[in-house]
Amino acid sequence: MQRSSLLKAGLLVLIVTVLSMTGWEIYLRSHSVGVSYDDGGSLWSDKRAQVYEPADKATVFIGSSRNKYDLDIATWQALTGDHVIQLAIEGASPLPVLDDLANDKNFKGKLVVDVTEGLFFSTAGDNLSEPNTRIDYYKKLTPAQRFSLGVDRVLESQLVFLDKSNFSLNAMLDKLLIPNRPGVFTPRLFPMEFGRVTFERQDFMTKRFVADTNLQNEVKSIWYFYSQLPSDPPASGSKLDSILNSVKNDVDKIKTRGGQVLFVRTPSSGTYLQAEIKGFPREQYWERLLSTTNCPGIHFADYPAIDHFQCPEFSHLKPADAIVFTKNLVEILQKEKGWSFPHQTANK
Repeated sequence: MQRSSLLKAGLLVLIVTVLSMTGWEIYLRSHSVGVSYDDGGSLWSDKRAQVYEPADKATVFIGSSRNKYDLDIATWQALTGDHVIQLAIEGASPLPVLDDLANDKNFKGKLVVDVTEGLFFSTAGDNLSEPNTRIDYYKKLTPAQRFSLGVDRVLESQLVFLDKSNFSLNAMLDKLLIPNRPGVFTPRLFPMEFGRVTFERQDFMTKRFVADTNLQNEVKSIWYFYSQLPSDPPASGSKLDSILNSVKNDVDKIKTRGGQVLFVRTPSSGTYLQAEIKGFPREQYWERLLSTTNCPGIHFADYPAIDHFQCPEFSHLKPADAIVFTKNLVEILQKEKGWSFPHQTANK
């Protein structure tokens, strides 16, 4: 009798759980919410493990969020036949990942490094902590974690409510508008429509975000908020020299093994771009980076085909512009930088 009661109770709980999850899923989809993957340590590690593919068949991308938004992976792979391995991390410096690849004797491929000056030329702990955490996760990855990623991929590809960044309990609690108080800082949260993530680790804005100026202004206000926080001035003098020398040492290690390294200054616009120009004069940062490392570079402002983009929130390309940017990036690499790919294209 007691066992029968337990079975009935368990069945009731199962039914309620299934109905609740189904209702939640239907509700989200009825509001045009699409699938997005958890872009944590597991997914990053999955891509990090792919960097050993032959150099003539893959390109590794590192940097911050602009690389994840501005490079349209499907376009790149269709034009080149070249596999994109996306290792960029939002809001972070690419230098820890560059150093990790430089000290990996088995990496000897093509590497594209996104240069967002405020993050690239910085040694602030907040800009370095997440890349170091991801690298450590990769090095300690267990078979169980690899298996879990495979399961997660299947489930996340089908169920919207598994979006950890927006619909987990912690994410929902984070959305409560709790005001800052002494000793407690509440970070600003980006609207969900600003950043959805594919399994290949490409970020993209939704159609609603591209069309909704209120959402765009919400992100612009976040950029302004963070710009007003106390921070160190842009690196200069011996500090800048140290950063550049460290990058040169890492780049030299990769090139010595036969790898290729190229720097890209991805587009920004509006007041964000003006602040970057003022804070990081090109001749003192971009030009010195290229001359110190003796590496080629592509600065968006040098090419009429990609110098005109207006980013919806000043800092990242909308999906349609990302396709145009990627097409032109491929063409520049082939025609001016001597890069070759499995599929050669005129990119007209």
